[in-house]
Amino acid sequence: MEREVTLPEMLGARERRAAQQRELLERYRLALVSFTMNIAGPVKNGPLIRRGFRLGHRLLLEQLRRMGAACVFHEEWDEPTGCEGFYVVDTDPAALKALACALEDGTGAGRLFDIDVLAPGGEKLDRPLPRRCLICGGPAKACARSRAHSVPELQAETRKILETTFRRLDAETAARLAVQALLYEVCVTPKPGLVDRANSGSHHDMDIYTFQRSAVSLWPYFFQCAETGQDTAAQAPPETFAALRWPGKLAEGGMYAATGGVNTHKGAIFSMGLVCGALGRLDRLVWGDPERVLAEVSAMAAGTVERELSALPGSSPQTAGQQFFQRYGVTGVRGQAEAGFPAVRRYGLPVLEQGLARGKSPDEAGCAALLAILAHTDDTNMIARGGLDAQRTAAAELGALLQREPYPSGDTLRRLDQAFIQRNLSPGGSADLLALCWMLHFLRKEEDA
Repeated sequence: MEREVTLPEMLGARERRAAQQRELLERYRLALVSFTMNIAGPVKNGPLIRRGFRLGHRLLLEQLRRMGAACVFHEEWDEPTGCEGFYVVDTDPAALKALACALEDGTGAGRLFDIDVLAPGGEKLDRPLPRRCLICGGPAKACARSRAHSVPELQAETRKILETTFRRLDAETAARLAVQALLYEVCVTPKPGLVDRANSGSHHDMDIYTFQRSAVSLWPYFFQCAETGQDTAAQAPPETFAALRWPGKLAEGGMYAATGGVNTHKGAIFSMGLVCGALGRLDRLVWGDPERVLAEVSAMAAGTVERELSALPGSSPQTAGQQFFQRYGVTGVRGQAEAGFPAVRRYGLPVLEQGLARGKSPDEAGCAALLAILAHTDDTNMIARGGLDAQRTAAAELGALLQREPYPSGDTLRRLDQAFIQRNLSPGGSADLLALCWMLHFLRKEEDA
């Protein structure tokens, strides 16, 4: 909760910081990094400022690891007077100061980082060049002494820096995890009838390398989906859905260009694009809550089945999805999206995460999650290849298998793979939902920054 702090509180915080620095220097006799945020005005902490501090904390630890510098102790404080971090590092203080300046000057939010480096004897190392003012770019100390800029101006610029930083970082994170999820999905082995590390399943026009090319080609699209969600967050959820339609068509074209005309991820462009759009609409704090993310997807996709699958009376269905809907009442991925992907929420994701928590490998947990999805879903790819009866027979058989063997063995999975290949069956729709399971799992595990 944000609140204004008093001058005595700030003086008290300064004294506590100095005492902590002295105690750590005396205890370890090593270089010390003291990290705070440069925040103008009486409000020194809040959700956005705290995110900025956590970002600086993560970047600092990552760079220390890159340098091979041992951080033998670190501690962070989160107080109304601001966030503070203390890092005892076994390395050359001059190298630490160079790193501190690089983080302050070379990253967007770094303009708000205040990273002091103290030598083992307590001497504070100076910057080689003075810091620049947030507003005008002149010497920061001169602007501060002359009060060249008002507190509201500095606060507005601080908020702008942080919001701009996290807007892009959030979109990058969504796109990165989406591509990672697609790559995990294709690598899970052995998946019955599907492309994986062992073979191409029931497909003769693609292999794992085709999927890799396709997945990486979609990073810009997923980034755009997240940005679109951010841009339309204040509008009704279906407006975000509508805004994603044309980028999705462009992404399909890019996919076909990357694969030489092979459809590898058309379904994932729809489903994963919706998830990335939903993430853009949502506060970063709820990204790790699958129920909240999928509820937002459901709100975005409201009315999709009626709009896109229910053809006008007397008209002929124009798409395979319309054909399956009119013939069998199967709503496919559109129905899944409108319902918030229940196959993912109720079956795939719990099986995946429970398996991983029990020490199952990504292959074991991923294959079991795929089969759980397939056992509870009308997979339109299976229907297209074998008909509705074949699909539902396979689903019933898999449901019975999972009752006996919740995490099937490699031998069982390989037998299923051969059986699917012989029958030319491929659960491609369920594979797209498995990718969503991985995405939601990664979002839960992702460190907020």
